[in-house]
Amino acid sequence: MLNEKQIEEIREHLERAQNPLFFFDNDNDGLASFLLLRRFIDRGKGIVIRSFPDLNSSYYKRVQELKPDYVFILDKPMVSKDFFEKVKADNIPIVWIDHHQVEDPSSLFENNESAGISEDAGISEGAGISYYNPFFNDKTSEPVSYICYKIINKKEDAWLALVGNISDCYLPDFYSDFEKQFPELGKKNPKSAFELLYNSEIGRIARILDFSLKDTTTNVVNMIRFMIKVKGPMDVVEENSKTRQILKRYEEINNSYQKLMEKARKEAGKNMIYFQYGGNLSLSSNLANQLIYEFPDRLVVVVYIKGDVANISIRGKGNIRKITLEVISDIEGATGGGHEGATGAKMSVSDLPKFKERIEKLVRV
Repeated sequence: MLNEKQIEEIREHLERAQNPLFFFDNDNDGLASFLLLRRFIDRGKGIVIRSFPDLNSSYYKRVQELKPDYVFILDKPMVSKDFFEKVKADNIPIVWIDHHQVEDPSSLFENNESAGISEDAGISEGAGISYYNPFFNDKTSEPVSYICYKIINKKEDAWLALVGNISDCYLPDFYSDFEKQFPELGKKNPKSAFELLYNSEIGRIARILDFSLKDTTTNVVNMIRFMIKVKGPMDVVEENSKTRQILKRYEEINNSYQKLMEKARKEAGKNMIYFQYGGNLSLSSNLANQLIYEFPDRLVVVVYIKGDVANISIRGKGNIRKITLEVISDIEGATGGGHEGATGAKMSVSDLPKFKERIEKLVRV
């Protein structure tokens, strides 16, 4: 976890920021992280990052449009050099909070000679960049929404932090406080974060918000505006003019999602589930998470194909990150990374046979 000095430094950045711009990852951990900070200081704009794997330079146009005095990057493991260089040229400080494992911290700031990682704090200062990642403190990887909750320390927003935490397979130490406040939404003594995600009302709220992020830009913006002002978790499930589209989108996607889950379950082998699908909607991470919850002893590989690109979500026991990086190591143009037990990869569809053959050999299907 980040230490108190780091937490206080981030609070100071937030207090100094009069017109902050928040870029956050396109999932519940990213969304909850933004909402927690935005509701804390009551100012700033939020932009969902839909590019994979990095925050690329195309997002700089939003910096030009909104003219922030601070840029915050939440729950994103990679940021393009071009984006850094353009924001740096505008003399806008960047605060980057992440929790993904990075083998070589200096690679994050390649070609930024004035930026360096502080060995004891996990912070990069210089070149206008402050980088925070608990992995560099004690090799832990608490969700960014957990870190943001510790920054704001507002118990009334514990439910929102919990949405981000359980979606990232993390059962936080503040769950008991939430359960006392909303006993009807949680479970007594849950065995895991995913038990809450798939078998409780707060889990359904989390899935509603997650699927709401997979809507048109206009509808996502409207959802975010609603969530900035929402009073509590039950406001999300109460149908009215503000939630109608959110709930409609959930029903639409959940219908397709359940059909895909039925097909994926049928692919369960002795050691691995390899499920491949296409279409207009990427749900590979969602499917992989539920499959590893239902089949904890398998290696789960979910492949989403769109055009000539394959996006892959991998879950399992052991060091899945090491396996992922090993499998894609000499596949040209392939990228990948993530956490020890949950990773993602991206490659050309033409390389999928090679990828599948290699991963099958590793688990001896």
